[in-house]
Amino acid sequence: MQIYSEISHIVFVTCLMALSFAGLLARHVKKQDAGSKEMSDLSEIIHKGSLTFLRKEYKIMILFALVVGLILLIFLPHGAQLATAFFTGCLFSSLTSRIGMDIATRANVRTARACQFQLGKGLKIAFHSGVVVGLSVVGLALMGITAFYLWFDDPELVFGFGFGASYIALFARVGGGIFTKAADVGADLVGKVEKDIPEDDPRNPAVIADNVGDNVGDVAGMSADLFESYVESIVSAMVIAFISPSFTGSIENYVLLPLALAAVGIISSILGVFFVRTTDKEEKIITELNLGILAASLIMTVGSFFVIRFMVGNIGFFWATLIGLFTGIILGLSTEYFTSPRRNPTRNIVEATKTGAATVVIQGLAVGMRSTTIPVIAVSAGILGAFSLSGGMADFNSGLYGIAIASVGMLSTLGITLASDTYGPVADNAAGIAEMAGLGEDIRQRAEALDEVGNTTAAIGKGFAIGSAALTSLVLFVTFAEVVGLHAIDVMNPKVVVGVFIGGLLPFVFVALLFKAVGKAAIKMVHEVRRQFREISGLMEGQSRPDYEECIEISTYSALKEMILPGVLAIVTPIAIGVLLGAEALGGLLVGKTVVGFLMAVFLANAGGAWDNAKKYIEEGHLGGKGSDAHKAAIVGDTVGDPSKDTAGPALNILIKLMGIVALVFVPLFI
Repeated sequence: MQIYSEISHIVFVTCLMALSFAGLLARHVKKQDAGSKEMSDLSEIIHKGSLTFLRKEYKIMILFALVVGLILLIFLPHGAQLATAFFTGCLFSSLTSRIGMDIATRANVRTARACQFQLGKGLKIAFHSGVVVGLSVVGLALMGITAFYLWFDDPELVFGFGFGASYIALFARVGGGIFTKAADVGADLVGKVEKDIPEDDPRNPAVIADNVGDNVGDVAGMSADLFESYVESIVSAMVIAFISPSFTGSIENYVLLPLALAAVGIISSILGVFFVRTTDKEEKIITELNLGILAASLIMTVGSFFVIRFMVGNIGFFWATLIGLFTGIILGLSTEYFTSPRRNPTRNIVEATKTGAATVVIQGLAVGMRSTTIPVIAVSAGILGAFSLSGGMADFNSGLYGIAIASVGMLSTLGITLASDTYGPVADNAAGIAEMAGLGEDIRQRAEALDEVGNTTAAIGKGFAIGSAALTSLVLFVTFAEVVGLHAIDVMNPKVVVGVFIGGLLPFVFVALLFKAVGKAAIKMVHEVRRQFREISGLMEGQSRPDYEECIEISTYSALKEMILPGVLAIVTPIAIGVLLGAEALGGLLVGKTVVGFLMAVFLANAGGAWDNAKKYIEEGHLGGKGSDAHKAAIVGDTVGDPSKDTAGPALNILIKLMGIVALVFVPLFI
């Protein structure tokens, strides 16, 4: 019990350290100069639009959360504990989204202002705002897990906290994704293609809604997404240890090990921040950001070795942690290769723009499909490596625990990896504000240099999020099998086959719903933007101000309306299959949705990222630059890719995790 108490106290102190450091950085960012009144006004519109959407979204989510909480309370054993943990998970996940939204919409204008002096100053503000988001996510998540475990003394009940996190993540990702792409597609199709005006041109009525969308999708959505993965990977590892009878030594040590590793990861992330130095050289920005992640990973490697040796003595789990860390790095590098404008896959799309939009779409689809190879091999090798080195078939439960520890290892440095990702939308907003406020060509180029790196870090972040979702989903499946005593799935059982088919079908239905939602919202946006250009006198000449608020309202209404059906589908389907066909069929469903969902998420995210960066490469002046036929063809590809990489792809991460956590929370109904 002594070590139990000491580790719990250390974990709590580490969480407070993360939140305190995030608070200091947030205060420092907000103290920076916000620039001219015009810049501040633009930033304020983005800030208010983002928070208005979040408030309206929360009102809808609260109603559904009350229904879910009531179901937990009435129909499940320990319903009161599960419902309490569920609501707290909802609260903490919502809080991280709110913190992320607030700091991102305050940092964007300050980043643009800093670029008026030095590129390095802009980099520092944007990155520090990302650190605030990353450390808030890990600090609140680990604090919630630890508190509920100490209270319940049963990690299986802590899945209620993970369910709350998944619930918020789904609606944040789906709603935010629909919002941002409705605005982006509408702004591009009318502004760039029809009116031949620059991106982020203040004459375009949809441009502010597009900037709002960057925050609600890539900041609030991403933080909720990875908050969920972080919670569920840790809790799953704890549950596997808790219900496995074969571990030598104190079971408590194995249960507490994921918490201790997460605490080491937080300290490593904080220390990694100090390795990111400011630079005024564009080509070194990505190097500096990667240096911080690499430093955090190395510190985590050393720290995890001593923690594992001290707590459980099985060095196999250290190798599993290391495998998880490096699998995450490989996934990021793979994403960078397939989406970077400096690499062959995206360059091939650029070449395809010479022959029109159709070949751009065809080439992008090929890139996306081919890009699934490395992630599948990396995750598969990681699973086999972690299983074998942790015990393998000789000690099956220990091997399964090793896979869970690998998932914890992959997400252990989330505090800084998420920082590098949320840096992207801040830099994107800064470039937009620089354009809209007319800060001059030099300043805009500095902001766009940060934005270009942000596109790469955002793409890498999406790859990391997808990989962590796949590994977390697998761990949730393993935990489900352990809880229900499912040692094998009989594929000769027709019910299991039906479960696999339905599991494979769901990602297609889910993506179809999201594509349709973005398409409907984008059509409304296009009509509104055309109307304003047609009816507002002097708008094209820059003599009148467009009605930005109307475009924000269209995206908000469409997102809130269309996010409900995909959310209900993800929650109801696993419960229905489990009740009607049994636990083994539900296991088949979990296998089907994980395999198909993972592959489709990688395909959509990388195809979309490659299309986007091909367009940006041409905008740098290649193949005739902006306004050329090649540019117009690339815009079509980018428009197809927008809902792929920013709506459907990221939302699939949530789908495959949420269904796993629903299966675990409602498991008493299936056995």
